[in-house]
Amino acid sequence: MQDAYVGHGLGGVLEVTLSRLRIFLTVALFCLSVPANAAELNCNSGPLTKSFGGTQWLVYGCDDNASVEIVTAPGNPATPFYFIFSKETAGYRLRGEGTGDEKLTDAAYKDLAGLTDADISVLSTQAHRDQSPN
Repeated sequence: MQDAYVGHGLGGVLEVTLSRLRIFLTVALFCLSVPANAAELNCNSGPLTKSFGGTQWLVYGCDDNASVEIVTAPGNPATPFYFIFSKETAGYRLRGEGTGDEKLTDAAYKDLAGLTDADISVLSTQAHRDQSPN
C-alpha cells in the first residue's frame, strides 16, 4: 500500500488517511444505529387491526414479548410503511420506515409517539393473545 503514496507527499498521505477515516466513521455510525437484537427479532403474533393517524394498521407482537411492529393494513394509502417499538433499557424506541404518503405516516407517528410504555405493553399482550394466521 505504500506505493499508493509515492509522489503525493504528506498532503496525499493525509488526504488518503482522512478519506479512510470518513469511510470508517460512516460504517461505525451505521452499525451503532442498528440495535444489536434487530436481526434476531421476529414479529409474528397477531395481527390486531388498529387505527393510528386516521388510517388502519396491523399490529404484531414480537418474540421478545415486549416489542411491537405496526404495518400498513391492506388498502391503507400510507402503504408501504411500518413502525416498530423496540424495548430498550430506558423504555421503548419508536422507528419507522417506508415510502408511503408522508402526511399519513406523520399523522400515525404522532399518535404512536403519544403512547405510554403501558399502552405499548398492552398492544404487545393483545397481539400475543390473537394468534390468527397471517
